[in-house]
Amino acid sequence: MKIVILSRDASLYSTRRLKEAGEARGHDMQVIDHMRCYMNITSHKPTVLYQGKPLEGVDAVIPRIGASNTFYGTAVVRQFEIMGVFTANTSMAISRSRDKLRSLQIMARRGIGLPVTGFAHSTKDIDGLVDIVGGAPLVIKLLEGTQGIGVVLAETQQAAKSVIEAFRGLDANILVQEFIKEAGGMDIRCFVIGDKVVAAMKRQGAPGEFRSNLHRGGSASRVRLTPEERSTAIRAARAMGLRVAGVDLLRSNHGPVVMEVNSSPGLEGIEQATGIDVGGKIIDFVVKQTAPKNTQQSDNDRIKY
Repeated sequence: MKIVILSRDASLYSTRRLKEAGEARGHDMQVIDHMRCYMNITSHKPTVLYQGKPLEGVDAVIPRIGASNTFYGTAVVRQFEIMGVFTANTSMAISRSRDKLRSLQIMARRGIGLPVTGFAHSTKDIDGLVDIVGGAPLVIKLLEGTQGIGVVLAETQQAAKSVIEAFRGLDANILVQEFIKEAGGMDIRCFVIGDKVVAAMKRQGAPGEFRSNLHRGGSASRVRLTPEERSTAIRAARAMGLRVAGVDLLRSNHGPVVMEVNSSPGLEGIEQATGIDVGGKIIDFVVKQTAPKNTQQSDNDRIKY
């Protein structure tokens, strides 16, 4: 099979692992910078071109689209979909998961456990917004933030008001969420492929840090999931329409709650923490889904979501 990995940097761990895993299984793996692709949008022969040549004979695409390139990256993925190429994650699912507010609203509609969350536009409504999540301490998040950037813990009511006013003064869209104190700066990353959690790790924030992101000095170790946590992760990925996803959970006093669903989850931390060949599992899933008998099923799944 010819499998294209859409990635801006071929040297990134996740990109290298996918390429190595595919080649080890005998597939033709090609890393393509989606921001250097251009498209011929036509009814009769839609095409994606790269370095002046059309990308032909592609059987499947694995998108690794960065948050800052979502608009153009998903346009490239959508063009491959128009060409009838199987994509590990669809353009619609990627776009849906990147919109934090929309993704929370979708999961709330599905009855998936979430932190109590508030959203408002006017700074005149700050007191009511803070009251929604039970007052301070609370977490304030920029809608456009990634990797823990733009996430602030406000420990007092006055601090919360000051941060919200500052963000809104910059015309930034924010979410306000309850602070899950009992999580103790720890969260769980569940790696979902298809309808299974194939690996899970516990991430612990650095001392004095409530954010558990590995990019911010957190540590990772293998964790055993409860049936409820496993079910919640699968339901969250399914709600987004993602076939490959990283679902971040917190253990709260009222059960697992979903913090975020990531459409391009990194492989390095979870493979090192668990020893599981997650890259290989992604390749195996893509190959299985691209088999002729599964082509129509994949199309139906895309429409359903």
